[in-house]
Amino acid sequence: MSEIPPRPAESEVEAAIVRVVAAEQSAKASIAAAREDAAAMAEQSRAAARALAERTQQRIRRLRAAFEERVDAEVAALQAQGRALAGDDAPDAAEVERVARAVAALAAQLTGAPAAVPKGLREAMRNGAPT
Repeated sequence: MSEIPPRPAESEVEAAIVRVVAAEQSAKASIAAAREDAAAMAEQSRAAARALAERTQQRIRRLRAAFEERVDAEVAALQAQGRALAGDDAPDAAEVERVARAVAALAAQLTGAPAAVPKGLREAMRNGAPT
């Protein structure tokens, strides 16, 4: 006859079930803690990305403002230079007289006529009119 193996005691079965249930609860708790840790790490990563984006935007704003200031300064300098160049460059009376005599002398030399300043030449030169 074959022998029937002895059955474990009911208390041993209950103890094994308690251990399995405890291990299952412990695993569930570990999984929940891991999920919480992962969520916290993800939020930390998102917060770091937001902070980096904000710092980058601040740098871009500062660079843009500095660029605009430099451009404004250069434009102002160019405008001032333009105003200075476009200033009143009208010749004074002595310069007009000197040029008028030089023109008359050149005309006399080219035509053989006497070197006299034609009427109206001095006034035309003072007014900037083409001669």
